This record gives sequence, C-alpha cells and structure tokens, in this order.
Amino acid sequence: MKQFIYVLKLIERLTTESNWAAADNAAVARHFEHLKALLAQGKLVLAGKTDGLDGKTFGLVIFEAEDLETARRTMMADPALVTGIMTADLYPYTIALIRS
Repeated sequence: MKQFIYVLKLIERLTTESNWAAADNAAVARHFEHLKALLAQGKLVLAGKTDGLDGKTFGLVIFEAEDLETARRTMMADPALVTGIMTADLYPYTIALIRS
C-alpha cells in the first residue's frame, strides 16, 4: 500500500461562523463518519484540522491506497467534497517518522 495525503480547505463562505447552515453541519458529520469508516477499514493513518475558522484553516487526511487513482476515488468520495463545502488537493506522501 502507498501513502497519500489530501489537504482540505473550507469554501470561503464557511470561514465565517454565522454563514454555517444546518446542511453544512450535516455534511461535516458525514465527512467525519467517512473518516471513521476509513479508520475501521485500516486505511486511515491520521486526520485532523488546524484550530480556528478563517482563510488559513485547513484539514489533512493521511491514508493508504493501492495507487493514485484509488486514492483519488477515496478522496472524492469524502462527503465534504461531494457536498462542496470543502476543496482538496491530493498528494503522494511518505511518512518518514512516526511516534509509536
């Protein structure tokens, strides 16, 4: 298995807390469930986000997949991208050091 990372950014509208709607919060909940499913499947290495809610806020997902196309499909199945509340960039990635 190869390692990949995708970096998530909120769409501009959602960098202001008062702009969040119930549908946006529901999409984030589905996004989190998607990540939990990847973890249960043994594919997710790490997922998290920076603190705050502004234009510099980002999340990242490190996971394993057989190849770049499978990694792209995994990323594009993320409800945050399906619903359009976030954008993402995918990169091949290699973990060099990790705390055990």
